[in-house]
Amino acid sequence: MTTNNWAVPNEKELEALANSLFPDFDAERCASGIERLATAGDPSVIYDAAAKAENFAGSYSGYEQQAENYADYAKLAESFGGGYFSDYEALANELMNGYSSEPTFDSPTAATGEAAPAQAKAQTNGYSPAVMSEKQAATYAPKTQERAPAPVAPSNNVVVGTKTLEQIRADFPILKEVINGHPLVWLDNGATTQRPQAVIDRLSYYYTHENSNVHRGAHELAARSTDAYENARQITADFLGAPSKDNIVFVRGTTEGINLVANAYVKPLLNPGDEIILTVLEHHANIVPWQLVCEETGAVIKVVPCDESGQLILSEYEKLFTRRTKFVSAAHVSNVLGTVTPVEELIAIAHAHGVPIMIDGAQSVAHIPVNVSALDADFYVFSGHKIFAPTGIGALYGKSELLEAARPYHGGGNMIKDVTFERTIYNPAPNKFEAGTGSIADAVGLGAALEYLNAIGMPAVNKHEHELLVYGMSELKKIPGLHLIGTAANKASVLSFVLDNHSNEDVGAALNELGIAVRTGHHCAQPVLRRFGLEGTVRPTLALYNSFEDIDALVKGIRSIS
Repeated sequence: MTTNNWAVPNEKELEALANSLFPDFDAERCASGIERLATAGDPSVIYDAAAKAENFAGSYSGYEQQAENYADYAKLAESFGGGYFSDYEALANELMNGYSSEPTFDSPTAATGEAAPAQAKAQTNGYSPAVMSEKQAATYAPKTQERAPAPVAPSNNVVVGTKTLEQIRADFPILKEVINGHPLVWLDNGATTQRPQAVIDRLSYYYTHENSNVHRGAHELAARSTDAYENARQITADFLGAPSKDNIVFVRGTTEGINLVANAYVKPLLNPGDEIILTVLEHHANIVPWQLVCEETGAVIKVVPCDESGQLILSEYEKLFTRRTKFVSAAHVSNVLGTVTPVEELIAIAHAHGVPIMIDGAQSVAHIPVNVSALDADFYVFSGHKIFAPTGIGALYGKSELLEAARPYHGGGNMIKDVTFERTIYNPAPNKFEAGTGSIADAVGLGAALEYLNAIGMPAVNKHEHELLVYGMSELKKIPGLHLIGTAANKASVLSFVLDNHSNEDVGAALNELGIAVRTGHHCAQPVLRRFGLEGTVRPTLALYNSFEDIDALVKGIRSIS
């Protein structure tokens, strides 16, 4: 057992640890060990406690049944590094799950061998010892020590980056809604996320102080609006790790971004018999545009299969490339299974064959740190409403040379430099793809959403959601008749399932009665569902503001149905 990095706990912490976890500790030996620690710096009592934890593997059957295996005790012992015991007590109480007795020490025996007075009560709150001279002792008045209370609920102590989970949840006013007499549990984040107050306030400020059309205006509000719009483009570029804001095209969402690339860049390259590679995991938005392009050009679609867990089979992917392969488009995260695809390998293999690739980041960008430059993605697209921003806005990243090679997608104002009836000269990217008046305020709202996430930290968001996902899958697996769909080792945010003897729609409706919002149906991804012999699932999906209590409410709700 690893015992490095121990801090030196005080007497109170040691006794509380021993009291609650190791009731068969010898009180005299413990008190003596604490005294040696306090007076001589001898840490052997710490290692004694650690060894006891390591050997304590089943004295209480209640512990053993709840913990399921001895590793939990070792983990608990290793975790103890001198901090407040209340956190560890809460974990122990969870493992005990109902073990009611709380053994305590008998009255300790002093190092002199003299017994403590009979009327003295056991100091179950522990001691904070003071070491002083005889002179100091004459005027010493002991301070009353109160043990820190155990956390009321685990989520109260969850920290996500720069905020606590409680603070994050308070940032989203809609989470205070009551649905059918129950607090809202929002687990439909794969369809859309909720908006923090910062985004709502930024939209209000824009319409109150900055509203105008962008570019070309000669007045103050036009300048303010243009600055806000272009600042949002820079924020988006920075969030994605793009080399320049000129690599970012504002679109209505992922669907429009895919259609833009399919028609403006790929379609002019295609001849009959040319090939486009997709994966079986794709959303309809990354299938139908390519079908339309292929129908017009005579090109064909090839599909990368997945295994039984829902992960792509890379060896089969590489076999699909031929000299006729012109483009690859693949999801970063499956919206049905939650599979995180190996995008680095997908991109590297495509480039090894000289083929450009687009990554659909609709289900990944709010959950996983993304750097398009490090990935070497040719195109990357996402929707704002799935990353806490307004609806009707999204962003397409493209490498400069590919955006330059692409034709304009729509024609109209803003995208032109000069127009005559004989010819039109259009602006360089990104403006050449942004004809007409765009969703200016929504782009500004997108910038605010990304700044909100930057302030928290995407690695911390990813860590929190992964812990929720692992917990959710573990708890859902315990429900008889429930079958998780999508069990790849690398997953994000999605907990799709079906429940024996219950239609998906009935499960969704029953959960709604409990205030729990989930999505049911085919999720616009019928090919991958049919790969698993299904026409639909119940799909809870997670986001940064979800808690372990949300998972517990979901599990309790499903159990009430089944």
